[in-house]
Amino acid sequence: MTYPTADDRPTPGGVDPTKVQMVKHLRRANAIAQRATALGNHPFGALLVAPDNETILLEQGNIDPVNHAEATLARVATTNFTPEYLWSCTLYTTAEPCVMCAGTQYWANIGRLVYGISEKRLLELTGSSDKNPTLDIPCRYVFDHSQKHIKVWGPIAEVEAEIVKLHTGFWD
Repeated sequence: MTYPTADDRPTPGGVDPTKVQMVKHLRRANAIAQRATALGNHPFGALLVAPDNETILLEQGNIDPVNHAEATLARVATTNFTPEYLWSCTLYTTAEPCVMCAGTQYWANIGRLVYGISEKRLLELTGSSDKNPTLDIPCRYVFDHSQKHIKVWGPIAEVEAEIVKLHTGFWD
């Protein structure tokens, strides 16, 4: 099977977020991850931002190994917003979405993604921890094999140290 090239696939409408907006929202996502950790969950946080690139529509911390912050947020988003509206929204997350979360974002029709640290960096932090058997499959690979052009930014160097700090020692 051949997939359409990025130029042939539908692209989200509206205006892309600025770097300042990306950093601001990733810092908020990291605060959500801190809250998740305080509740005994893994240190991941996500939020959904409206097409104006300012309004936070939903926030979600990690729940458990099959209810990741991004996938849970995307599922809730589909019950609250139309696919057309979500196509112009942006999902922010502290770590690059795994295959499950990238797939859920795709099916939820959320058109943009910004993440703080890469899946490879997360794997370096988690090591062989059975708490988080990290997959080494970039979200861009998943999206490149889809029928929609989801826009992706990440990793974002300005927030890496803050996100890594939350993971340091957690996976030991």
